[in-house]
Amino acid sequence: MLPSRALFLGSYPPRECGIATFTKDMVDAYDRASGIACPVIAIDEPGADVRRYPTEVIGRISEEQRESYAAAAQFVNEYPVDLVNVQHEYGLFGGERGDWLLDFMRALEKPVVLTLHTVLPEPDETYMRVTRELCGAASKVVALSETGRGLLHGVYGIDPELVETIHHGVPDVPFQDTYAAKASFGIGQRTVISTFGLISRGKGLEYAIEAMRGVVKRHPEALYLILGETHPVVRRREGESYRESLHAMVRELGLNYNVQLVDKYLDFDEVVAYLTATDIYLTPYLNPDQIVSGTLAYAVGCGKAIVSTPYLYARELLAHNRGFLCEFRDASSITANLNMLLDDPSLRRATERRAYRFGRQMTWPHVAARYRALFSELAPPSPLELVPSA
Repeated sequence: MLPSRALFLGSYPPRECGIATFTKDMVDAYDRASGIACPVIAIDEPGADVRRYPTEVIGRISEEQRESYAAAAQFVNEYPVDLVNVQHEYGLFGGERGDWLLDFMRALEKPVVLTLHTVLPEPDETYMRVTRELCGAASKVVALSETGRGLLHGVYGIDPELVETIHHGVPDVPFQDTYAAKASFGIGQRTVISTFGLISRGKGLEYAIEAMRGVVKRHPEALYLILGETHPVVRRREGESYRESLHAMVRELGLNYNVQLVDKYLDFDEVVAYLTATDIYLTPYLNPDQIVSGTLAYAVGCGKAIVSTPYLYARELLAHNRGFLCEFRDASSITANLNMLLDDPSLRRATERRAYRFGRQMTWPHVAARYRALFSELAPPSPLELVPSA
């Protein structure tokens, strides 16, 4: 049977944000799985008029121009696609808690699958209303974790039959040692701890840097790589003040040899290369309610030993000894967990294997196949002329 042709709505590269990366990876994976090239409508933040998108982006919604939402829906209604997949994050869309997205969804005459990247466990009245209305306007809702699916039912009252769990996609890479990757970065065979992603104060990186003091006392060869540039929204608001404070902290603690900040937005291949070179992946995030983390998902998929604060997503992904949880805002707890893994290579290897096995269900080909099956249930493909994928 021919695959359903989907149109994807979300932020999209060259915009630098986690949802843009996810949408691009999702489109690429679905294109490969279906054998057709699917179109994209990009959501633009203020000032993005000059951004130039790749050819798959056939339309744009301006976040702060309400009329653009309904106009985009009318365009999609007339466009040769079978259904729409919306990548949802509250901050991407205009209105009260992003409720202008409802203008788009309610005007659509085609099925819509709503992928929720945030599900708050204790929503205020407005978040509750908007989330319920968004789910009510969707043909199907995708949660990226079982925790998120449970919250949608237990907290928001969403019919569990409406919600399907499809994990965050991860690279489909072999389980491999770190030697060649380390050599390619010119770091010899030092023990590598890493964190990647757009930098902001909520990442808790100051606690990770402080924790390295206790690590290097026992493992002086250890190298902590903080990979990624400052989040564009943060940079517009406060410049590079947080990054500069981290650099200052590294100098003050005498950790210049052991902590490096790589100020670069990493593409897919670079992320995989750095993860391949990593011995322990660390997420010291501060938000206990975080329901999804693409960086943590990627580390699991690459079979890394992981230390993380116990936010909701980490508690789910690292259960059953797939990783180790440390306390929030507690450098000594981070140190203890890192040293435990560094002291015991056999424990580290066993943890890596458990993470990698779990991550096989999260690979992008597997995720794309799950979406393809879901799309086919909702919208059997119409007899359109299919556009071959690149």
